[in-house]
Amino acid sequence: MRVALLAPAGAMHRYNGMFHKNLHYAPITLALLAAYLPDDDVVIYDETAEPIPLDLQADVVAITSITGTAERSYKYADYFRSRGIPVLMGGVHPTLMPEEAKEHADSVLVGLGDRTFKQAIEDVSKGCLKPFYRDEGGCPSIAGRPIPRKDLLKKDRYITLNTVECVRGCNHSCSFCAYPAAFGQHVLTRPVQDVIDEIKTFKGKFVIFPDVNLIADVNYAKELFTAMIPLKKWWFGLTTTAIGRCDDLIEIFEKSGCKGLLLGFESVNQETQSEINKNVNRVDDYKWLMDKLHEHNILVMGCFAFGSDEDGKDVFDRTAQLCLDAKIDLPRFSIITPFPGTSFYNELEAQGRITERNWALYDVEHVVYKPAQMTKAELLEGIERAWKTCYSWKAIFKRFDFKRVHRWLFIYMIANIGYRKYAKKFGDYDEAVMIDNSDIPDVT
Repeated sequence: MRVALLAPAGAMHRYNGMFHKNLHYAPITLALLAAYLPDDDVVIYDETAEPIPLDLQADVVAITSITGTAERSYKYADYFRSRGIPVLMGGVHPTLMPEEAKEHADSVLVGLGDRTFKQAIEDVSKGCLKPFYRDEGGCPSIAGRPIPRKDLLKKDRYITLNTVECVRGCNHSCSFCAYPAAFGQHVLTRPVQDVIDEIKTFKGKFVIFPDVNLIADVNYAKELFTAMIPLKKWWFGLTTTAIGRCDDLIEIFEKSGCKGLLLGFESVNQETQSEINKNVNRVDDYKWLMDKLHEHNILVMGCFAFGSDEDGKDVFDRTAQLCLDAKIDLPRFSIITPFPGTSFYNELEAQGRITERNWALYDVEHVVYKPAQMTKAELLEGIERAWKTCYSWKAIFKRFDFKRVHRWLFIYMIANIGYRKYAKKFGDYDEAVMIDNSDIPDVT
């Protein structure tokens, strides 16, 4: 049976959009699902790397979707169903909105798809596909799973194929985050030896850990990265700002080859941290934390989200100035977005502040609700200004910590050049561009 696995992408992140290869690493989800079907003829189309062919031949199409890609995913699903091909849908958005997704799919996989996907494919082959498959396994192990089939990806469109999952889940409950709303707060860890064995199959020096919080289990993180030391890799991953209070773990990170971390700083307003339920962040410590990580030769992508009720019109310039003063290596800006199923969405809905219903605009770079202290236009203008301020050539060089991390200038410049291109094109992707899916035939 021929299975086609599809990952549609929003306009900003599509293969012909603005997200530069320098910033794009190989995804794991579909490659992992493919590995569960060793006897099937499987193809993967990741729309961030290549087009999804409308003439593809398959016995079943499976589509993964986040909220920002839901509208496009639905249109693809409608089109392939019109050709008589059964369609499965899964991912964060279908898990949050299963009944909505079912309007466009023959079956919806609710929850973590790697626990239900193989059964759904078997049922397709037997002609007994169920309308829903729900992950009701509680908190089982993720040990002993197959190595993802990254050979099925268009490898020349990613900066690296060396991505690996070791921690699934997060122990925080940020009010705006779709992950705990969809999958709960269970934290699962793969056996250290499983992770090390997979990394040993990688070619090249770099390793990316895309897990949402590598230090959700600190003891596990210490064990894993201690085991990585002999591999002599350079790795990048995501943690929270709590890493600053783990001196021994930072030492292990440095010895194991950590070259960069993504940290969700979120806001320069301490009040916002309480509002979004992310009290682990201490705004007054941001510069101290940057100095500390730089002393250990670790670069930082610092993420900020604009548009909370505490944000006044001065927040954009204040945030940009903090990025310069604290020497945040790779600032990334978004608009706090109320994803369906989250407490943030429910709160704004109750207040009558949700203004947009097209899911394509729920991409964290567009405004879908009424801000408290500014207009929608002011919020959009402010985030674009922050991008352009921090990615001017002058700002790029001012943010670089020549004293502490000068040996990583090449990595720093590659990433900053990628985001500079992103910043320059940011304003081109208005609402009309984002919701335009006219390249997919309309069959309704």
